Amino acid sequence: MNGLKTTMLLAAMTALFMALGYTLGGSGGAIIALLVAAGMNLFTFWNADKIVLSMHDAREVDAQSAPEFYGLVRDLAQRAGLPMPRVYLIEQQAPNAFATGRDPHHAAVAATTGLLAMLTRDEVAGVMAHELGHVRNRDTLIMTMVATIAGAVSMLANFGLFFRGGNNENEGHGNMIASLLAVIVAPFAAMIVQMAISRTREYGADAAGAEISGNPRALASALAKISGQAAQIPNPVAERNPAAAQLYIVPTHVSELFSTHPATEKRIAALQDIAMDMGAPQKEAAIQSSARSSALSAPPVSRPSASVPSTGKRRASALDPNRR
Repeated sequence: MNGLKTTMLLAAMTALFMALGYTLGGSGGAIIALLVAAGMNLFTFWNADKIVLSMHDAREVDAQSAPEFYGLVRDLAQRAGLPMPRVYLIEQQAPNAFATGRDPHHAAVAATTGLLAMLTRDEVAGVMAHELGHVRNRDTLIMTMVATIAGAVSMLANFGLFFRGGNNENEGHGNMIASLLAVIVAPFAAMIVQMAISRTREYGADAAGAEISGNPRALASALAKISGQAAQIPNPVAERNPAAAQLYIVPTHVSELFSTHPATEKRIAALQDIAMDMGAPQKEAAIQSSARSSALSAPPVSRPSASVPSTGKRRASALDPNRR
């Protein structure tokens, strides 16, 4: 199914790219855009993960540089039956995480230092299990290609403002209208493609994360804590390229208009149902309370949620490699 989605995505993005090329340069522009799109699709397939990680200035870590965080990911990957992914840290206050790579054998997971400082160890495990769920469900290829190709489409549309010209006043007005439409419609169309592929994918990764970590309530608690924070703390990468927002476990404040994620409350409710099916005691009220406080305030370090089992009280700030 994901292979079909990827093919449809590439076809849609290529068609959009050609339409923009035609708008900016006629039939010749459309042909050039087709050739550029073909080369870009091929390059992105093999290198999208490197592009995304470089975009975030992600730093690869190992068992020596970040032993606890790396060990946590290693244990979760073993539970998921996955090859060990590359592990990255992003020096950023905004709490978030994502997975990338074209398949499970070429996967990478990344988390921000803000996320490690905010959550308990169990909650970090839930978040990283969610990202490994994306890897196991083979979502990462389409997620990463959307982020890179949609960004390129938006860039091409913006070029239209600067390179479109005319020989007379009427033609100049027509060209300016075409350029403005390109700038407005292209990012909008790219976001529509993202929305079409993203919402059910997040529910699937949440379910996989609950299974891999064995603790759906910890993941629910993590979502409640970080959703409000991620919407308030600036994310410079998502501000430069809003298409990157669909990579993250929760949306950022720059992606509210074109949200690629289900409402956090619905995801928490689904995780509560999974927890009930697994026989965990119900603590929904505590998680909902955590969600409300997260949305109303942005403390630099959150308190352990009441929804986290007593066996996981140690704070995940211990996972932060900068901790002494």
